[in-house]
Amino acid sequence: MATASYYIDAKRAILAPAGFAALGELVALQAAAWGATAVGGMTMGADPSRLRGARGGFKGNAFFVRKEVKAHGLARRIEGPPLAPGDRCAVVEDVVSTGGSTLAAIAALRDAGLEIAGVIAVLDRLMGGREAIEAAAGAPYVALTTVDDVHPQRQPQ
Repeated sequence: MATASYYIDAKRAILAPAGFAALGELVALQAAAWGATAVGGMTMGADPSRLRGARGGFKGNAFFVRKEVKAHGLARRIEGPPLAPGDRCAVVEDVVSTGGSTLAAIAALRDAGLEIAGVIAVLDRLMGGREAIEAAAGAPYVALTTVDDVHPQRQPQ
């Protein structure tokens, strides 16, 4: 696991009213362009993006993937309205570094018989995540912005 020498608080920006509205429109448009029937990702990182995408005009379902199944309740790894095998999922992540949590979400979705329509990163740290995700997903990857855009003075990793 790689650790960055700087912190990017994407949630602060995407949960503010203007950021929330803009993100919803961008996620909804991209998901629709890919023919996605559902939008979501690993819980926490994708929660604001998924929720806002659903409010930004996206007509499909929203979901989130748990890191692991809970021992109680309904014991689901993928939460939200039921998704059917073959549903096309747009996977969203707030910040992508090496892609680990996104890859885990993709694996869980595939295990459930779901297709990956594409991956949307709010911010890409340019630490190899894009390459790992594209190789695993076999689907398009779009970063809405990169660390070069928001922190060009940083020390390269």
